[in-house]
Amino acid sequence: MAGVQLWETLKESIVAYTGLSPTTFFTILALLFAVYYVLSGLFGYSSSDLHPQTRNFQEEELPPLRPPVQLGEITEEELKAYDGNDHDKPLLMAIKGQIYDVSQSRMFYGPGGPYALFAGKDASRALAKMSFDEKDLTGDISGLGPFELDALQDWEYKFMEKYVKVGTIKKEATEAESTGEPSGSTPRDVDVINPTEDGRSKPAAVKSEETPSNVEADKE
Repeated sequence: MAGVQLWETLKESIVAYTGLSPTTFFTILALLFAVYYVLSGLFGYSSSDLHPQTRNFQEEELPPLRPPVQLGEITEEELKAYDGNDHDKPLLMAIKGQIYDVSQSRMFYGPGGPYALFAGKDASRALAKMSFDEKDLTGDISGLGPFELDALQDWEYKFMEKYVKVGTIKKEATEAESTGEPSGSTPRDVDVINPTEDGRSKPAAVKSEETPSNVEADKE
């Protein structure tokens, strides 16, 4: 009985507020729901479908970070292997001969990132000059001005605060050092030590290009 009264009240309210009969009102309402589901199926995605796709994308693009590994002293040639192209190796970069693990900032220094050219190198000169030229991708900072050196110092402080130092760049020996040859020739006027009969050493006389004037006077 109460249900019948509620239905009668509902019909009167529909007619009073919409001016439509109850049958027409519910028909229009059903059509609106049908149109909504059709449009959402063609152009929209449910939240349950969207979130798993986003999560899977993030898992594929950003693998879990590995703890930094200390490499010790390596050469610049060996450092090139850590430019981010090998996902089994950490992403490394050096400033002023100090190597840092920048794997957590792969979006910047990894392949396709805005600073990918700096990865696997000592980019001190490029950072100081904010240059992307191939010739500046080096650790040579000779000839830089005070403002450029200050900028490089700021970069170094940021790397020291944010990243873990994992090694240093090994300085390559020069050709003279590797062969053991002296860097310069022996001067002509260096005294030559000759042994004497009593076992003592005395400097041998070295011929001079100029003869003192007092010696010539003695000869006269």
